Amino acid sequence: MEFSHVSVLLTETVDALNIRKNGIYVDCTCGGAGHSSEILKRLGDEGRLIAIDQDPDAVEIIKERIGNDKRVTIVHDNFSNLKKILSDLGIEKVDGVMADLGVSSHQFDKAERGFSFHNDAPLDMRMSQEGMTAAEVVNTYSERELIRIFRDYGEEKFASRIARSIINEREKKPVERTLELAEIIKNAIPAATRRSGGHPARRVFQAIRLEVNGELEKLQNTLDDMFYSLSESGRVAIITFHSLEDRIVKKAFNKYCKGCECPPQTPICICGKTPDGTLPFKKVLPSEREIEENPRSRSATLRCVERLK
Repeated sequence: MEFSHVSVLLTETVDALNIRKNGIYVDCTCGGAGHSSEILKRLGDEGRLIAIDQDPDAVEIIKERIGNDKRVTIVHDNFSNLKKILSDLGIEKVDGVMADLGVSSHQFDKAERGFSFHNDAPLDMRMSQEGMTAAEVVNTYSERELIRIFRDYGEEKFASRIARSIINEREKKPVERTLELAEIIKNAIPAATRRSGGHPARRVFQAIRLEVNGELEKLQNTLDDMFYSLSESGRVAIITFHSLEDRIVKKAFNKYCKGCECPPQTPICICGKTPDGTLPFKKVLPSEREIEENPRSRSATLRCVERLK
């Protein structure tokens, strides 16, 4: 099976994990095994890597590329189940956790997966290839629900116009194809706006994908499990691709690093709270060279937090 995906911020992410030779590491979104392969290069013979992915296509590729390495355990699951995954494997603490939250090139480029507004395909967008499809969102959500996800997940200022246009079209017949939906979106947006700011369907497709896969909720609900599964000096490194994800990660990491909560006017600390974590760096962005070689890396942001205790 062909699985094309260029790992973003590859060296920077694995450097951020500060690999210990005999440590235990988790790649929550193993995909094409790019980051995992680099982790394995730095692990010793007694090290261990837990490679997780929810996409069955990705799992098959992971098996082909690194499945024969005795240090690797492959898990077909969503990283939101991290706590249970580690418990089932008898692992109490790990030395590092990473996640690349981007949609893989394979998922975008394989037209029948329905992620892209450039190719005609059924409206699908399921990373796990299970559960609710994009077509179900488009054809069953109320106008108010569509406005909510376009506004909140896509930051689309024409959310109301687009939602109304979808409702009007689906009353004639179900909206079932990617290019069909892209055309409805384009026609709902003022002509002057369509001439700038990239493809007019980009934000809405992003919003629907996030809704179908529950990406933001799963991320928000799992960050604590990632951080508190760490041993002392262990690190979590996460690559985000849009402001909504990055905001969630930044807020959580800052929470772990917050210490004293006494009012500013209190002369000495009486709450006794000390930080659980520290930030090795603020954030890392792709270099100009990486963006030139892989334009999809343009919006990537890497953040990292280290556990203190």
